[in-house]
Amino acid sequence: ARAASDYLFTHKSGKVMSTLNILSIDLESRSLVITRNNPAPVIISSQGKIKSLDQECGAVGIYRDTRPVITELDLDENLFVLLFSDGLPFAGERYGAPMDIPATLGRLIQAEKAPQAIADALMADALELEQGRPGDDISIVVLGVLASNSDQVRRMSVRLPLR
Repeated sequence: ARAASDYLFTHKSGKVMSTLNILSIDLESRSLVITRNNPAPVIISSQGKIKSLDQECGAVGIYRDTRPVITELDLDENLFVLLFSDGLPFAGERYGAPMDIPATLGRLIQAEKAPQAIADALMADALELEQGRPGDDISIVVLGVLASNSDQVRRMSVRLPLR
């Protein structure tokens, strides 16, 4: 994260800003490292409690030596981590009905939704609040640590639209 920030600052003379979140999973130490250079918080659900990682941190690219905020968590079953761009918390704000992201995440987890279903539901709610015309880009990443499958296969799902 520090290298990305310094590279962007050096090559764009501090005129380009970007946010950056990194999720790193270490299966040997059974830990999750969350690296944030993003004013938007990271929402975590663990052991039925939802908390927000909202320590102040700067975006990358505009200042030399920008440092991330790093949080390390134990990998426990039913741990969910929600990362998002600033378009999600602003969804519906211009219409007077902003989304309550932690409450929505909690409701979806209690309904035993899978990570993909949680991401899809959050996106659908945001688009509905924005009346189908988002005022900003919305990116959502949901990581879920679920009960192990008998096949021991690790899975990841990523879908990108082609234009």
